[in-house]
Amino acid sequence: MKSTQTTRSGAPLGWAAGLTLTTAAATLAYASAVERTLYQLREETVPILPQGAAPLRVLHLSDIHMVPGQKSKADWLSSLASLKPDLVVNTGDNLSSKKAVGPLLEALEPLLRIPGVFVPGSNDYYAPVFKNPLRYFAGPSITPKGPQDLPWADLFSAFGAAGWVDLTNRAQSIGFRNMRIDFTGVDDPHLGRDRYAPYPPGSSTSADAPHIRIAVAHAPYQRVLDYFTDGGADLMLAGHTHGGQVCIPGYGALVSNCDLPTWRARGLTQWDSNGRTVPLNVSAGIGTSRFAPVRFACRPEAVLLTLTPRSSR
Repeated sequence: MKSTQTTRSGAPLGWAAGLTLTTAAATLAYASAVERTLYQLREETVPILPQGAAPLRVLHLSDIHMVPGQKSKADWLSSLASLKPDLVVNTGDNLSSKKAVGPLLEALEPLLRIPGVFVPGSNDYYAPVFKNPLRYFAGPSITPKGPQDLPWADLFSAFGAAGWVDLTNRAQSIGFRNMRIDFTGVDDPHLGRDRYAPYPPGSSTSADAPHIRIAVAHAPYQRVLDYFTDGGADLMLAGHTHGGQVCIPGYGALVSNCDLPTWRARGLTQWDSNGRTVPLNVSAGIGTSRFAPVRFACRPEAVLLTLTPRSSR
């Protein structure tokens, strides 16, 4: 007499296993072929400007991870110029191939006509390599060793030629309308290259002009957020986390690939250090490593932050 094992619901185990495998395959297909190209714009309002200042629209780009042939990504990036931002902030990891500089610059060409600032990420210096995805649960990914093998200098020269300001371990003030924007930025903290540069004591504009202070980094390690906050930042922008990349619906990110708590891996939150509280925007990023081209419950994004005057209360 032939016996058949069943699940608790009475369904044969073979049928249940087949259904599980089919569901897993469908989920992987969706994550790799669909969701990773469902680009979205997240919009936030941040009340940090001086009283009486006009709103300032800041487009935050991060983790583009461009490779040749990504037409849908390139078209979407170009379309962001229609938002007419006042300022573009690029927080690194632009490349995922040695041949990606040309396609990336072509996609960003409309945005390069707009004032901007940038800092590097590890995937501006080093091409990605295959890693076991389970390795991320053991802690932040291991930093690359050996020569820098991506044409980061060509990319950043092109950014600079377009007028974007390089904030790699440096600070700079920019006069904007009737306001001064003080920036500070660091080289990638994930590589341990961050060296904090205090905000400039003066600027090309009047010393008593209304101003705000913006801090920019690729990877939002807590030490970096602390020295930005303690240094007087009014707003901090970062990327690197990919929002977790593969998330659990209703729960969120499982990893952040740094020491940032996973609940902060995407979105606008408030960072506290030594009695100061500063808005922190972490972008979930636009791309993925070419060796892990999946996203689940974590759509790729650019972020449009509308900076508005502080409350008079």
